[in-house]
Amino acid sequence: MSAVTIRDVAQAAGVSLSSVSRALNGGKHVSARIARDVAAAADRLGYQPDFTARSLRTRTSGMVGCLVSDIANPLNATIVRAAEARLRDAGYLLVVASTGNDPARERTAAIAFRGRRLDGLLVAPGSNANAKTWRDLGAAGTALVIVDRDPLEEDGDVSWPAVLVDHRAGAMAATRYLIGLGHRRIALLTADAEMRPSRERIAGFQEAFAEAGIDPAGAQLCLQSSPMDFAHGDALALLRDGGLHGSGRPTAIVALGTRILAGVLRAARDSGLSVPDDLSVVSVGDTDLAAVHTPAITALRWSLEDVGRAAAELLLQRLRGDAGQTQNRALLPVDLVLRDSCAPPKTI
Repeated sequence: MSAVTIRDVAQAAGVSLSSVSRALNGGKHVSARIARDVAAAADRLGYQPDFTARSLRTRTSGMVGCLVSDIANPLNATIVRAAEARLRDAGYLLVVASTGNDPARERTAAIAFRGRRLDGLLVAPGSNANAKTWRDLGAAGTALVIVDRDPLEEDGDVSWPAVLVDHRAGAMAATRYLIGLGHRRIALLTADAEMRPSRERIAGFQEAFAEAGIDPAGAQLCLQSSPMDFAHGDALALLRDGGLHGSGRPTAIVALGTRILAGVLRAARDSGLSVPDDLSVVSVGDTDLAAVHTPAITALRWSLEDVGRAAAELLLQRLRGDAGQTQNRALLPVDLVLRDSCAPPKTI
């Protein structure tokens, strides 16, 4: 039995070949009736598109790659879902690789994507180790958008398209709030300062202390090479009476809202500390854990859906060849969501 062709679908639907092509490829200027009739005919006949032939004909794959450090992280997962939905609407299939913060896996995945001639890449690197790889891909003509990172900047070059989150303003807002409650020993638990989000949070955290004219000795930084490496024992050590480097146990903690937050909350419980009576906690990222914990955790929130959609839109602009007609970067705001996990310290 011969394979069903696009011509068969056109005949069954009673429309032209060009109408079938536009309908099946998500093209514009297709009426709802034609799209419905074509879909019904294709389903009835068991039509399967020949992507290889279409790739040879159009010199495109119809696929976009996405590299994230950890797809299990709910922050990453939400961004990917939003990007996938926008790209799907535009007729693209999103292919995701989760690299586990391993630069070698990240580089291998990027090379594999290029070898399969994917039309573009959304990249959220786990480190700056592969900055040259991304620059080389971009220089070779690959449409590439960076998600909340800046590893491509070199010698002042800021031409690479990127969707960024205003982590500095978010960290300043959280720290100002805690200082306003009377806290002076505040710990910021974040990932390696090499990466943009942590670097910006640290800057905002320190700027809030400077703005308030408070001794910065109470600003305790606890940096992790990766949020996945943070263990319960690290949080226990931080909450001992001596605190970080003997500077005193923090009365408030600002922590990434996934594994690090979980470690902090468990360590507080195991140390006999009550939230918020003994320890105020702010989550960086409004995760499910922050929302359902008792008490509910005050959180820094930004729209992950907006990040994903904006990244997909920037990439589509480059794929259409109209990148020069619009802005090259987007900076998304961060809001402080007040809940029940913060209170004035017992002692200042």
